[in-house]
Amino acid sequence: MAHGGRRNPTGPGSGGFSGWLSSDKLTSTYDLVEQMHYLYVRVVKARDLPPNPLTGSCDPYVEVKLGNYKGTTRHFDKRTNPEWNQVFAFSKDRIQSSTLEVYVKDKEMVGRDDYMGKVVFDLNEVPTRVPPDSPLAPQWYRLEDRRGEGKVRGEVMLAVWIGTQADEAFPEAWHADAASVHPEGVANIRSKVYVSPKLWYLRVNVIEAQDVQPNVRGRTPEVFVKAQVGNQVLKTKSCVAATLNPLWNEDLIFVVAEPFEEQLIISVEDRVSPRKDDLLGRVALPLTLFEKRLDHRPFVHSRWFDLEKFGIGVLEGETRRELRFATRVHLRVCLEGAYHVMDESTMYISDQRPTARQLWKPPVGVLEVGILGAKGLLPMKMRDGRGTTDAYCVAKYGQKWIRTRTMVGSFSPSWNEQYTWEVFDPCTVITIGVFDNCHLGNGGGGAVKDSRIGKVRIRLSTLETDRIYTQSYPLIVLQPSGVKKMGELQLAVRFTCLSFTNMIYLYGQPLLPKMHYLHPFTVNQLDNLRYQ
Repeated sequence: MAHGGRRNPTGPGSGGFSGWLSSDKLTSTYDLVEQMHYLYVRVVKARDLPPNPLTGSCDPYVEVKLGNYKGTTRHFDKRTNPEWNQVFAFSKDRIQSSTLEVYVKDKEMVGRDDYMGKVVFDLNEVPTRVPPDSPLAPQWYRLEDRRGEGKVRGEVMLAVWIGTQADEAFPEAWHADAASVHPEGVANIRSKVYVSPKLWYLRVNVIEAQDVQPNVRGRTPEVFVKAQVGNQVLKTKSCVAATLNPLWNEDLIFVVAEPFEEQLIISVEDRVSPRKDDLLGRVALPLTLFEKRLDHRPFVHSRWFDLEKFGIGVLEGETRRELRFATRVHLRVCLEGAYHVMDESTMYISDQRPTARQLWKPPVGVLEVGILGAKGLLPMKMRDGRGTTDAYCVAKYGQKWIRTRTMVGSFSPSWNEQYTWEVFDPCTVITIGVFDNCHLGNGGGGAVKDSRIGKVRIRLSTLETDRIYTQSYPLIVLQPSGVKKMGELQLAVRFTCLSFTNMIYLYGQPLLPKMHYLHPFTVNQLDNLRYQ
């Protein structure tokens, strides 16, 4: 347990604060962007806090104060041993104090919040930590009275260190430069990394049906099969024949996503009139029921499925007849893993690998993108009677999306965030968009969409390997009045080749996996997929 008025935590990567204030450079993997230094404060938890004499309990929260900047944790009702695990980050450029004060307070619904204790840190004694150094271990600190002359009851667990934007705590931290953001909007301004769900093609081969009983006696039925997955609905052609066993042998192609929580709903229907279809039977099948095919050679076994009966037969109570002559449908269904699901324009495709991971080749390179900042952005909305912009960037390449933090109220934001992607084919494109954040919690509803400022596309095959490209890209949008420049985006890009031989080999291969050429989709199937 640590004691004393001025705190000097120690741990891996510890160093003096004076070095941080000087021009000394810290070793970091963030070599494409300008290094930005932050004071990080992780508030983990507290214990043995004194209860309020009047209520017999306390509603504690922590206030972190550095000069004119102040950040607070959420409060807990009636807890003497609360856990917060929240991180605060203060930029070096905005620090105007030599001490950090951490207060523990009791939230009062009426009147002023009660002071419970504090811990004071001298910034010149705060250690420095930069990855790959191990994270700084939090420590227990005894609370002090208002004057810092004596101890009071209660302890708080904290970790305080100097780091850069390469720190693992950076994305989750509350940033002092966004102090004006409403608490509801804090979650919407942080940097994030997303991974797109893995998409598969679901091939439903509708072969035939048996014992199809139309609801209208004495007419030739026009029977078809309707298949539905989520919002995707496809139909076979109508089979017009005086038979109870219609035949189709049609393929219906759907797009489904892991973890396959949806169902395949198969309905057999009769077209009674151009505006009316009678439902004759239906069955719901979980997607996990179907096998995965990774090549064109394996044979997919077909199966018969009994349908739940609908229509006149049910109303008339033909129970015995239904049990003997249940309508069945014959299907051959599989999840196609050897295709690449086309969820992007072919012109700007960022990934060409097949769905199944077993079929992936090793990466041929690494793409590093440093999102430096933007200049000359135009006002996108009004706030307090003035035009303003709360800009952030989104970059997509392959299955990985990244989103930078939002820079509040700036026409020349500086992000200085760096991200890395594996490259499996250089004949691909990375897309980087700039948006205005409309979800800062100050009246912006959930239905409001963030405004697009502009986007940049970079084709990897045009980049020399192992060379850093640092330049500004104009953000151009097409408006009804014509082309308009919305500002400039500053990027640093580097493509590193891991295997020159494998990369040259790729230039002699088809764009898409071989299944697209061995068993291509029909024009109608491609047209249906375009709208899914």
